[in-house]
Amino acid sequence: MEDVKTISLTKRELTILKEIALGRTSPQIAEKFGLSPETVKWYRKQMLDKFAATTSAEMIRKALEQKIL
Repeated sequence: MEDVKTISLTKRELTILKEIALGRTSPQIAEKFGLSPETVKWYRKQMLDKFAATTSAEMIRKALEQKIL
């Protein structure tokens, strides 16, 4: 298994991550929190980078493994 480093998320990132885990799209998340879809996409990209993931599914899997979700 790859080296596990602790991932640190902001409150907003964690909120968006939870919504992604529920299967919500960026436009749905944006509408729910009064953000632009581009802002949500930016947060998603930041989190993908933090988790060293290429897909949202991989990011969620890693978040579950690290007990972030």
